[in-house]
Amino acid sequence: MTAQQLTPPQKIPSAKIHWKILALIFWDQDSILLIDYLPKGQTINTEYYSSLLVQLKDILKEKRHGKFTKVVLFLHDNTPAHRALATQKKLAYLGFQCFDHPPYSLDLAPSDYHLLPGLKKQFRGCCFSSNTEVIAATGTWLD
Repeated sequence: MTAQQLTPPQKIPSAKIHWKILALIFWDQDSILLIDYLPKGQTINTEYYSSLLVQLKDILKEKRHGKFTKVVLFLHDNTPAHRALATQKKLAYLGFQCFDHPPYSLDLAPSDYHLLPGLKKQFRGCCFSSNTEVIAATGTWLD
């Protein structure tokens, strides 16, 4: 064997950039109500989530004017921001009656069954060059 045959192949840098964007999507049986993209470097805490709940209540009043009642049945999972006492108080104040998705349940959450599979299928194999492109494409698909 020659020296040329023993040299390991050169690695070609990957052109793929992995973007991570957290979208909070509130929806009902009719449509998407609110999409919020978490700013980079921020985490979902009680204050942030409570402010989204207030926005959701306002959107429900506006979009579901004829259907809106005093009580909204609300399903969410058991993340710390959802379980926090301040969040529970805000939900009660806004008139949201919660149905918690049990932890470690074998049942899929409605988002896992109805919303996310189509989104994943739509973007399989797609490459985006920025967060803005991802947000625009997701917004277009969800509309």
